Amino acid sequence: MYQLVIADDEYEIRHGLVNYFPWNELGFEVIGEAANGKEALELVSEGNADVLLCDIQMPIMTGIEVIKEMHEQKSPVLTVFLSGYQEFHYAQSAIKYGVKNYILKPTNFSEITEAFSQIKKELDQRIPASTQTVSLKLKDDDVDPIINKIKDYVKTNFKNATLDEAAQVVYMNPHYVSKYFKQKTDVNFSDFLFQVKMEEAAKLIKEMKYKTYEVSEMVGYSNAKNFTRAFRKYFGVSPKEYRLN
Repeated sequence: MYQLVIADDEYEIRHGLVNYFPWNELGFEVIGEAANGKEALELVSEGNADVLLCDIQMPIMTGIEVIKEMHEQKSPVLTVFLSGYQEFHYAQSAIKYGVKNYILKPTNFSEITEAFSQIKKELDQRIPASTQTVSLKLKDDDVDPIINKIKDYVKTNFKNATLDEAAQVVYMNPHYVSKYFKQKTDVNFSDFLFQVKMEEAAKLIKEMKYKTYEVSEMVGYSNAKNFTRAFRKYFGVSPKEYRLN
């Protein structure tokens, strides 16, 4: 399911779109709603949305101002405008900011269906399908330069690595990086980071010169009990037992 934010200051329209339109049949899930442009931009900036369905005339920030800001932020979120007839020329002028379609008010079932069917096709083509399955054990034979950069970043900075910083390394949106990494490797970014931490911890424990709490801190765990629990989850034994094997 692709994730959708709906923004309209008219409660009845917004409520109807959120609650009564069969989005799931088109492959979408509504994850947020906004009554003004500022709220819409905040929801989109959280990085979870794939599409914004946005009214043009809204308080605080108009739909045009929202999509302009998204354009400047290089947001990958696709936008569809809700537009009254008298606002249509504004909607058309927003094409330079990447607006994908316009739905005239009052909204029409067939128009929404047609617009979002096209949006889904574009989203489906955006992220290449994975050509291979990668196990949870580390691999170094990836040929994708973006994935290689992300993995190199994690292996070098595993103690404090984050998805946001990984996204900065490859100049991409964190939400898109998360999806891209999963599509390319069949592994979530968080799972990859976890396995790197655990593999590094195992090496340190085998060196015999570090205590468990020291290894815990070295791989980014401030609480040694949480580290031990995570280590046991990954290896099936405690750090102490692993050291003695």
